[in-house]
Amino acid sequence: MAAEPTREWSDEKLNSDDVPKKDLIKFIQDNGSHSFLAEHKLLGNIKNVAKTVKKEQLILAYNQLFESKRFKGTEAEEVTQEMKAVKIEEKSKETKTEAEVDEGPPKFTKSVLKKGDKANFPKKGDTVACWYTGTLVDGTVFDTNIPTGARKKKQAKPLSFKVGMGKVIKGWDEGLLTMSKGETARLEIEPEWAYGKKGLPDSKIPPNAKLIFEVELVSID
Repeated sequence: MAAEPTREWSDEKLNSDDVPKKDLIKFIQDNGSHSFLAEHKLLGNIKNVAKTVKKEQLILAYNQLFESKRFKGTEAEEVTQEMKAVKIEEKSKETKTEAEVDEGPPKFTKSVLKKGDKANFPKKGDTVACWYTGTLVDGTVFDTNIPTGARKKKQAKPLSFKVGMGKVIKGWDEGLLTMSKGETARLEIEPEWAYGKKGLPDSKIPPNAKLIFEVELVSID
């Protein structure tokens, strides 16, 4: 790398009329890196630059050039850093795009049975509490937390969990995020977002079963 340039003028000299604007511009253009000149709007024909830039700005740029040491010869390093930043940004966009197209269309449908407040919707990580009944397509009930008989609903506790965190099947995670507090909805969930090819034999859910849940969103914390 070439030796760094030395200061040609003192602060006193710079502020006097002894140093014309054009001389200052020429010095900075001859010694400053491309990105430094671009930042200070000093690229281009000296006469044109002199018309648009005040001398105070030139003195500031002159001093900053020596403070930051952004002389010609450091440009290659700067360009490399810029290219790295661009590549990282592009890679991040690619990753995001892949994640977005992976899922495909939602694998559940929702019918609102009772409207909620339409104001309070759960966000990922919120704790929700729900009453629910799950049935197979033929109407067989395989699970419910709604008490029957002597045990009244007031004495029982609804199911509570952190939504959107994989604590329940994906159809529930995604479905509940679309519901508002107090809403009751019917969620018809495809096997891919339920228990898939294996099913859940202990709960009498066969392989590749579409599940239907009637869910009431009681509270959000």
